[in-house]
Amino acid sequence: MMETQLVVIGGGPGGYAAAFLAADLGLQVTVVDVEKRLGGVCLLRGCIPSKALLHVAKSIADAEQLAEWGVAFAKPAIDLEAIRKRKEKVISTLTGGLGQLAKKRNVRVIQARAAFEDSQTLKLVPVGEKALDDDRLRFQHAIVATGSSPTRIPALEIGSARVIDSTGALALADVPESLLVVGGGYIGLEMGTVYAALGSRVSVVELLDGLLPGADRDLVKPLAKRLGKQFASIWLKTKVVSMADKGDSVEVAFEGDLEEKVQRYSRVLVSVGRRPNTAGLGLENTKVEVDQKGFLVVDSQQRTADPNILAIGDVAGEPMLAHKAAHEGKVAAEVLAGKSAEFSPRAIPAVVFTDPEIAWAGLTETEAKAQGLEVETAVFPWAASGRAQAIGRTEGFTKWLIQPKSQRVLGCGIVGPGAGDLIGEAVLAIEIGAAVRDLTDSIHPHPTLSETLGAAAEVYLGTATDLFRPRR
Repeated sequence: MMETQLVVIGGGPGGYAAAFLAADLGLQVTVVDVEKRLGGVCLLRGCIPSKALLHVAKSIADAEQLAEWGVAFAKPAIDLEAIRKRKEKVISTLTGGLGQLAKKRNVRVIQARAAFEDSQTLKLVPVGEKALDDDRLRFQHAIVATGSSPTRIPALEIGSARVIDSTGALALADVPESLLVVGGGYIGLEMGTVYAALGSRVSVVELLDGLLPGADRDLVKPLAKRLGKQFASIWLKTKVVSMADKGDSVEVAFEGDLEEKVQRYSRVLVSVGRRPNTAGLGLENTKVEVDQKGFLVVDSQQRTADPNILAIGDVAGEPMLAHKAAHEGKVAAEVLAGKSAEFSPRAIPAVVFTDPEIAWAGLTETEAKAQGLEVETAVFPWAASGRAQAIGRTEGFTKWLIQPKSQRVLGCGIVGPGAGDLIGEAVLAIEIGAAVRDLTDSIHPHPTLSETLGAAAEVYLGTATDLFRPRR
C-alpha cells in the first residue's frame, strides 16, 4: 500500500497552495486529483480562462469607446479558433508551471478519484491513462480540497447541447445569435459580457429584484446602467419555468412582468450558483461532519471533527473564492507542520470582473444594516477624479465604511475600471485596523484611480481637495 504523511485531495488553488507550503515546511506530500493537470476548476475552466476572455471583451469595448475621441476602428473580425488557442496557451503555461513546481518540491501527484475507506486510508480509482502503483493510499493527515460544481436545476435539465453551464460557455463553441443567461450573479454577468462583446444578443433573467445579490445596491447601479446598453434585456423578479429544445433554438417559458412569456434563444447559459463537491468522498466512513448546505464543518484551523482530516476552499464554506481557498490551504499546512496559525480574516475581497468592475472587502452596508451596526459612509465620485475623466470612465466611485467612535475603516466598496486591482489597499487597511486618517496621511500617486481611496477618506474628514463637502 502506498503511504504519505499528507494527502491533499484536489489540485485547485487551495489544494496546490496547501501541498506546496506543506512540502516547503518539510512534510511528505501527495496530491490526488481527477484532472491530468494541476490548477482545478479555477485555472482549467473558471477564473483564468474567463478573465482571458474578459480581456478580449474589454479590448473591444475600449476600441469602440475611442470613437468619442475621434479615433474610429472597423468592426472587429472574430477568429474563434485563434481566441480558443490563445486561451488554452494561457492555461497550459500556468498548469505547466505548477507541474514543474510540484516536481521541484517532490510533491507526488496522482491522477485518480479518491474516497475515504476510513480516517487514514483512501481508495483510489484511476481516471487517466497512467496505471496506479496501488489502489490504496495510507496517510497520517488529509486535506479535502475538492472544490465546487455548478448548481443544477432539475427542471432545466433537458438534455440539450444548446443549454450550457459556465464550463460550456468558456469552451466558446460558437458565438450564438442570441444567448439567455439564467442567473444575475457574477459568473452569468461576466460570461454575458464576453458574448455580448463578441456579437451575441444577450438577455439576463434573475429571480430576485436585483443583479449581484451579494453586493451593495449602490455599487451595482453603475454596472446595471452600462449592461442595460450592452444587453438586449435584463429581467428581474422573473422565473424560467420551462425550456424545450426546438432543434435550431431553445424555447423558454417565463413567469414574471414581461410581455412575451415564451421566447426562443440560440443558447441558454444556466448560472445559478455553485455547490460543494462532497458527494462520493466516503465521508460516512470518517468522523467528518457535513452541514445542511453540504459544506464540511471546520474550525479556525481548518480541522474537521475527524482529527486526521482537514478541509479548505469551497467545500469548507462560503465565500467560494480561489484566494480564500489558497489562504485556508496555507493555514492548514502550517497547522499540520506544528505552527500557530488560524483562518480569521477581517476582510476577504470579492471582485466581479465585468465592465465596470465591482470590488468590495470587509463589512458591506447591507451587512451593517442587518447586524444593526452603527457605521458612517464616505463616497468619492470618480467624476471628480482627473484620471477617470482622462480615460472617459467617470461612472464609478469609491466608498469607505467607518466606525464613528474609533474612526477605523471596516469596509470598502469600489465600482469602476480596475476596481479589483484597487481593493488590495482596502484589504490591508481593514486587516491592520487602520483609521481613516491613516489613509489621508498616506500619499497616493496622481493622477491615478488609486488616489480615490485617499480622497474618499478625505471626504469623511471634510478635507477633500476635489470636492466641497465640509464635515458637519
